[in-house]
Formats: sequence, structure tokens, C-alpha cells
Amino acid sequence: MKRFRGQGLYIMDEPEAALSPSRQLAMLVRLHDLVRGGSQFIIATHSPIIMAYPNAVILHLAEHGLEPVRYEDTEHYNLTRRFLENPQRYLKELFKE
Repeated sequence: MKRFRGQGLYIMDEPEAALSPSRQLAMLVRLHDLVRGGSQFIIATHSPIIMAYPNAVILHLAEHGLEPVRYEDTEHYNLTRRFLENPQRYLKELFKE
């Protein structure tokens, strides 16, 4: 977090890979401070936490190129939501013999 300075353009590839959910939330706070200071971010992520940043433009790589998608319509958001609503259902299906 100390490597980032204001008014920069930052390109990040899956920054959540080494971060716990609580550290992803802390990253959002730092990201927000930097955005308010004039920085811009391009982030490739699978994290519903990172994608939840307010007013983020989320692009989905579709058959015909990049298409904007609403946060609630992303596969990552929906899978995570469904899993958290009923983890036993998913675990039962994953571990069935």
C-alpha cells in the first residue's frame, strides 16, 4: 500500500490473490483515498469485494469483446452469494461420491 502515490495510473492483475477478505476491504479504503487524490485504476479481478468499489466500471470479456456489466450480474458475485446462502448444498454436490 505504501508503493502507491497520488495521481497515478495503476494496472493491477488479481491483487486479491494474496489478500484475505479483511485485507481486501483495507485495500478498498486505500484505493478510495488514491482515487480521491486523482489516481486511476485498471484492475483484473475475480473478487466480488474488489468489484464492489462504488461507481466502478466493470467490464466482462465476452465473445465480441469487452462489455459493461452490473456488479450484481457478474458471475463472481452470484456464485459467492449463492454459496454463502447455502454452503452445505454446494459442498454436498462437490463431494458426492
